[in-house]
Amino acid sequence: MDETHASTAASAAPAASAAPTGDRDAQGAAALVMLGTGPAVRFERVLDSPAEAVWQALTDPEGLRGWFPCEISVERWEVGASLTFSFPGHAEFTMDGVVLECDPPRTLAYLWGEETLRFQLEPDSAGSGGTRLVMTDEMAASIAARNAAGWHVCLDLLAGKPSPEGDEGWRALFARYSAAFEPTLGPQEGPPEGMEPSE
Repeated sequence: MDETHASTAASAAPAASAAPTGDRDAQGAAALVMLGTGPAVRFERVLDSPAEAVWQALTDPEGLRGWFPCEISVERWEVGASLTFSFPGHAEFTMDGVVLECDPPRTLAYLWGEETLRFQLEPDSAGSGGTRLVMTDEMAASIAARNAAGWHVCLDLLAGKPSPEGDEGWRALFARYSAAFEPTLGPQEGPPEGMEPSE
């Protein structure tokens, strides 16, 4: 990913958004952005922890276990390093990737299968000692809503919010994101068979 592409990913104007209602933070909802390579979902969250701690949550196996949807195997976090993503109990969904950018504790980007994930960290402008995290996921148009719903839940966990239940769970988020994204991207696919979230 070159610098031009990277800066575009961070600053592209939203094409659509779906801010959930109720107790969820509307500012934490995904926005659909259109990049030169296609669609992406973009999240912006302010986390209470300093950037170094957030970086550890993005790269340390123990930190990832608390919020990321799969296990990441990497010998060393550096540009060009190979990655393996495994879902316990679902070996058929194992994916490969490669580190595209690595500038601790500011920028991390990598291929996640056929998608590109990018994380940007900077100090919270409010001076709270926390971190402003911007995450983008560049993916196929047909899976934007399912990915937005999944990352919404994952980033809530990263922020220390309890796992959503009932109407605020993954299915409700997927319905909201589908309604918001379909006019731009067309019909949205649910999760692959065997990976459906529990009721």
